[in-house]
Amino acid sequence: MRTRAAIIREAPGKFEVVDIDLDDPRQGEIRVKLTATGLCHSDDHLQTGDLPVEHYPMVAGHEGAGVVESVGPNTPGWEVGDHVIFSFLPSCGRCRWCAEGMTNLCNFGAYTLRGARWDDLDSFRFSLDGQPVGQLCGLGTFAEHTLVSTLSAIKVDKDLPLDKACLLGCGVGTGWGSAVYAGEVKPGEVVIVMGTGGIGINAVQGAAHAGASTVIAVDPVPLKREIAEQVGATHSFATIEEADEFAKSITEWQGADKAIVTVGVTTGEHVAQAFQAIRKAGTVVITGIGDMNDTKGIPINPWQITMLQKRIQGALFGASNPAADIPRQVRMYRDGQLKLDELITKTYRLDDIVTAYEDMHAGKNMRGVILFD
Repeated sequence: MRTRAAIIREAPGKFEVVDIDLDDPRQGEIRVKLTATGLCHSDDHLQTGDLPVEHYPMVAGHEGAGVVESVGPNTPGWEVGDHVIFSFLPSCGRCRWCAEGMTNLCNFGAYTLRGARWDDLDSFRFSLDGQPVGQLCGLGTFAEHTLVSTLSAIKVDKDLPLDKACLLGCGVGTGWGSAVYAGEVKPGEVVIVMGTGGIGINAVQGAAHAGASTVIAVDPVPLKREIAEQVGATHSFATIEEADEFAKSITEWQGADKAIVTVGVTTGEHVAQAFQAIRKAGTVVITGIGDMNDTKGIPINPWQITMLQKRIQGALFGASNPAADIPRQVRMYRDGQLKLDELITKTYRLDDIVTAYEDMHAGKNMRGVILFD
């Protein structure tokens, strides 16, 4: 079938909306009509070239939800009309990492920048003028329709508002899990969240849900600090220096228990600043991504890591288990515990995607969302 999608032809470059061909689903695949997709900063890294993919052109987008239109042959458990939220990382259920409950580290995740099928790296589902087109994370949610593996889809109730729930496919789980799972935030702790955009705002929610007594949001954009205080931050500052000073002032100059780095373009300097803001035996969680080719490293004195027993912890998808955590977060949303509606600042159409990312850079959005209906 023919559909419309936003592709990137080269990096650096700009998204371009084109008519594109989409295959019929094969075994283990479903074709989905998108309802909504979040405008994650990670996709913008494709435009800047910070995150070079392995195949061009590429349909971007990885935080989406929609309705199943067609099911591949011999694909039990799925039917037309099912509502789904995508997980930007697949889960095979068989590799070592899935077997140990770390499905966010599934071996198939190694191929998310290839844009092809994980079991055949030369097999693509989109094409343009006969040329294969990749799907970011095997999804390509910046499209009116997409074709995905069932390993990347989570079925949800049909009354769930997908225009809000699409955020569960990346931003919510990544931020929330960075506090709850990767950071292991405990009741009574002092937590700093550096960068409270679409990911960091959910780290704020996660830290609050985990029982932190003080959640300090750091962002230069007043709008983001304001919303952070609405969803769980007890204090907010424009700079990490101010946050560091405050955290030390309430902890007998020890520092925060945890610092979660969710800056849109993360550098080693950001990590070093967070490292200086935590106490002995504290933890820095690195969730934000930056230039994939940055080899400058992190300017931290190794002596301090050893002698102060500090820990630096990476977090991919918030170290979460999407197949279990997305349904859990749906229940939290229904119960009013998890905020989603409040995070969406503005909605766009697919044709407005370049403008949407310009708005993100201008600090106008907490999270922008593209609506397809």
